[in-house]
Amino acid sequence: MTALPHIEYFLGANAPTGFYSLYDQLLPLEQARAVYILKGGPGCGKSTLMHKIGAWAEEAGLETEYILCSGDPDSLDAVILPAKGVAIVDGTAPHVVEPKYPGAVERYVNMGDCYDKVALWPLRREIMDCMSGYRGCYQRAYRCLGAAAEIMEDQRAALLTEALSHKLAKRARGILSREIPRQKAERPGQVKQRFLGAVTHRGSVCLYETALTQCKKIYVLSDSCSLAHELLVHLLSGITGNGYNVVACPDPMAPERLAHLLVPQLELAFLTLNGVPQGITPYRRIRLDTAAEGDVLRRSRPRLRFARKVSAALVEEAVCSLAQAKSMHDDLEAVYNPHVDFDQAGAMAQDIWEEILTF
Repeated sequence: MTALPHIEYFLGANAPTGFYSLYDQLLPLEQARAVYILKGGPGCGKSTLMHKIGAWAEEAGLETEYILCSGDPDSLDAVILPAKGVAIVDGTAPHVVEPKYPGAVERYVNMGDCYDKVALWPLRREIMDCMSGYRGCYQRAYRCLGAAAEIMEDQRAALLTEALSHKLAKRARGILSREIPRQKAERPGQVKQRFLGAVTHRGSVCLYETALTQCKKIYVLSDSCSLAHELLVHLLSGITGNGYNVVACPDPMAPERLAHLLVPQLELAFLTLNGVPQGITPYRRIRLDTAAEGDVLRRSRPRLRFARKVSAALVEEAVCSLAQAKSMHDDLEAVYNPHVDFDQAGAMAQDIWEEILTF
């Protein structure tokens, strides 16, 4: 049996305006068989349950999509089994998920039942203090990211002229004519939104392996001034217009703009990068940093150097605050873990998996 690709994305981002959610993109609910919404606080086994079901699904030969936590990429926020029309998702804050078709499609799983509530009552003050400090760290991180985004926008505005927009639109048309086979499509291709990258407690993370396992032909867009969206938005329109499905990946620092496009049907990807990480061999490389008009680029160099330096420092401060939040969350889980019935959590995972097998 051919090994299935290991697919990971984010559905949430630590963005300049706060937590940005794409959890409404989890599954098309009208075609879904079941969405299990896990409810429960820190340390009750939600991520462990999802890891177990993901492992069982892979063993059964099912395509499995893992949704990582943007706060801690070692933790899971969801597992999606597209062939079954099933998702298991952590529905607690900040990525609150509430049912649209309760009982018919979505169902709650109360993992709070795994807590020893009697044992936790004497620890309530310690728990409250941890919770308060944890939220404060995230608020500071969002303030730093907001300031960084303002400065990044300044450097983008310095280069993005009408002439450059026309130039990138023309470049997109050339790529479409070369790479996208024309076909008579009855309807436009579907667009699935996923974050490929996130600002985490480990710094800025991008899940390049997800692109590489699905796509052999990689266009690398070298871009340090947030210009890639101007090219990608034309590519997205042309690709879907020909009936091909696309994974559209927003920029976590500007979720209203695109950072990457994946077209698994054509094994084609467009990845926005600063430099080329080890393991990626570009099919073609487009240097967006040098696409701006020469006079504009020369006049803007001092402004661009300042913006890059200051925005990088602000993002680094945000990462430090996220690291502090992660440490506090670890402390919080350490308080809870001794008072969680993990056998009960394992039994819940087994019950969900057995039900999925009946679909």
